Amino acid sequence: MMNERIRRILTVAATAFAALGLAACTGTATPAPTSTNDTDSGYVSGDGSVQQWSPEEREEPVELAGESMTGDPLDLEDWRGSVVVVNFWYAECPPCRKEAPDLVALAKEFEGEVQFMGVNHINEPETALAFERRFELPYPSLHDKDAAGVASMQNVVPLQAMPSTVVLDAEGRVAARILGLAEKATLKALITDTLAES
Repeated sequence: MMNERIRRILTVAATAFAALGLAACTGTATPAPTSTNDTDSGYVSGDGSVQQWSPEEREEPVELAGESMTGDPLDLEDWRGSVVVVNFWYAECPPCRKEAPDLVALAKEFEGEVQFMGVNHINEPETALAFERRFELPYPSLHDKDAAGVASMQNVVPLQAMPSTVVLDAEGRVAARILGLAEKATLKALITDTLAES
C-alpha cells in the first residue's frame, strides 16, 4: 500500500516536472525570473540538440533585415557569400549569459571568414546593450521588436528554446542549428563544416 502511494506521488511529480519543462522550452513561454549571478537558476533551456542539413536538403535563403540595438541598419543580404552565425538570445536568459564568452571567442577566431549576428526580440535596446557591453560582443544584434527574426527562422527550422543558434551557408540557407546552449566545440565544428563547403 505504501509502495503504491509513493509510486503515485512520484508519477504525479514527474508529470508536473515534464509539463513545466515543456512550457519553459517553447518560444511562447514567459521567461522565468532569474538571478543575474546564477547562470542556471530557475531556467529550463533546450536540450542542446544539433541538426545539420546537407546542401541539397536546404530551403531558400533566410531574409532578415532591420535595425541593430544601436539603430544601425542590419541585413543578412549584405553578408551573402559568407557563412553567418545567428544567435537568438535575451539578457535575462541564464544559458545566453553562459554561452556568450564562447560566442565572443568564436567570432574573434573566425573574424574575416564568418559573420555573427545576435537576434533579440525580448529586450529593449538599453537592456540589450548593457548585455553586449558586459560580454564585449564584437558583433551586432538585431532589435527584433516585431519578432520578424524569430518568424523568418521558424519558417525553416523550429526554434523551440532560447538560446538557439543557427549557421547559414554562403547562400544564406540554414545549414545547422543548435537548440539551447551552444557548446563551443560543437558550434566550431558546425562552422568549420559549413566553411569547408565553399
